[in-house]
Amino acid sequence: MSFITEAKRGVAWTFLQQFSVQIINFVVQIILARLLLPEDFGLVAMIAIFISVGQMLSDSGMTSSLIRSKQNTEEDYGTVFITNLFVSVCIYFVVFFCAPFVSAFYKQDILTPLLRVYALVYVLSSFSAIQIAKFSKELNFKIQFIYQLPSVIVGAVVGVLMAYNDYGVWSLVGLNIAQAFSFSILLFVFYSWRPKLVFKPTLFKNHFHFGYKLTLSGLLDTIYLNLYKVLIGKYFSVSSVGFFSQADSLRLFPINQLSNVLSKVTYPLFSSIGDDNARLKRAYISSVRLVLSISSVLMLILVLVASPLFSVVFGDKWLPSVPYFQILCLASVFLPFSRYNLTILKVKGRSDLFLRVEVIKKVIGVSTLFLCLPFGIEALVWGLCVTNIMFAYINGFFSGKLIGYAVWEQVRDTLSVILLAVIPFVAVYLLNGYLVDILAGKLLVIVIDIILYLVLYLPLVYLLNKRLVEDLALILKSNKRES
Repeated sequence: MSFITEAKRGVAWTFLQQFSVQIINFVVQIILARLLLPEDFGLVAMIAIFISVGQMLSDSGMTSSLIRSKQNTEEDYGTVFITNLFVSVCIYFVVFFCAPFVSAFYKQDILTPLLRVYALVYVLSSFSAIQIAKFSKELNFKIQFIYQLPSVIVGAVVGVLMAYNDYGVWSLVGLNIAQAFSFSILLFVFYSWRPKLVFKPTLFKNHFHFGYKLTLSGLLDTIYLNLYKVLIGKYFSVSSVGFFSQADSLRLFPINQLSNVLSKVTYPLFSSIGDDNARLKRAYISSVRLVLSISSVLMLILVLVASPLFSVVFGDKWLPSVPYFQILCLASVFLPFSRYNLTILKVKGRSDLFLRVEVIKKVIGVSTLFLCLPFGIEALVWGLCVTNIMFAYINGFFSGKLIGYAVWEQVRDTLSVILLAVIPFVAVYLLNGYLVDILAGKLLVIVIDIILYLVLYLPLVYLLNKRLVEDLALILKSNKRES
């Protein structure tokens, strides 16, 4: 099978995997939001930083090194597997003994047992991390989909049943534990490949040298993003954390699906181009234009329909999330562009530069956070929005140097795509006040807003940017010579 054929199949199966898995997760999130209280989501959000940091440390960026490497032996996979398993167990025990201090910090006693149980995800995930890396390396997303879908369904059933039977916040923990456990079990029972129990110090050194810088970068990003939840939980209320967390989760849902579908395929594809900067630049620009056009349309539509959407989907008790959600959607427009810039640094093997960029951004971000804190939660969210947009172009400045793509060119290309989406947004936004008064149902307002937006947007695309739909094809064509 040619490389280009594999890539096309990779896109199709990745889309199917992301769509089906995340749709299930989204439906479950809606059900749980109606069964549980904002405080339940707030409690889990308070410990999210410890879960995310622990998972990053468990992997140490070594699976990314496996995906990036041109060739991996069984010894490579075995070395990374043993490392991940050992580190994840160590981290679990650290979290187990530190849990009471977390409870004391927030003055919430329930967080001690909650964190101790939830942290088991570290160990469970380490049994499937290498297989996922192997699937990605081989663009074999079909197999990953076959094993992941049943585990998602198992987790969903467990979480909903627990919530229905009044287990409260434990329903959210049970969902994640059941999902990680069932995925690892399915791989172990039905997937014939096993990582060898072998450890090679030289291979460890090679993968760790690349991965630890990505891990430090990821830690900075994870801590920074979760710091908002920490400070809201510390200085405001548990329900406020729940409202912010729900807004953040919902705005990331569509944008993550879009980014992940292409990122899972483009990272190995970009890596295959290697040092051919001209081809890499062409492929990169094509992917960014495509994903940015879709993200801007999605996010701006969500800003328009935010209030009736939350009311219809989650219930009126979640309406305090709406202002946070709308602000965060504006930041999400630039998120795929920001992520693609970081992908270039990884493809070029510049994990050192990756780390340096993250340090610069987080100094700016944390300074902004503490400047906004005295002015309330909404000011914090605006600070997060503005800095995220800045970060996209900071990433672009450094990655652009590696492929000859100046930051002023990036500003020109990205804003031309985004401004095309803004024009119908302004028109529909101005009409929205009249629509709410005229139309009786909230669902009808959502439908009319979407239709009006697309009726105005699609002709603009046809007239001003006909090649937009061809951008993904350009990514694939740029690799045709590899087949």
